Amino acid sequence: MVKRIVVGAHYGLRDWLVQRVTAAVMAVYVLLFVLMLIVVRPAGYTDWHALFGGQAMKLATLLFFICLCLHAWIGMRDILMDYIKPVAMRLGLYLVVILSLALWAIWAAQILWSA
Repeated sequence: MVKRIVVGAHYGLRDWLVQRVTAAVMAVYVLLFVLMLIVVRPAGYTDWHALFGGQAMKLATLLFFICLCLHAWIGMRDILMDYIKPVAMRLGLYLVVILSLALWAIWAAQILWSA
């Protein structure tokens, strides 16, 4: 009988699926947003403010940014795991990426609900 010892973080399938789902959500948002821009044709601040004034648009945009952050995190984590071998440096870069993505998501939410 062969004893298989599995090591590592075991992200594989889950992260592959998250990347595909987030990419699909972002693609649908971009397509719908471009269609809205073709139909509405915002010319000034008031038009843009009205476009993002509805709760549905705010939630869809926030979902887009959350998906963008998840997608970016998985990609950056994989790149750092592959190319940065010293553990302390990799963990420091993980922290920088996580904090940056979290702050950008918070900033996006603040912008969406500020007006």
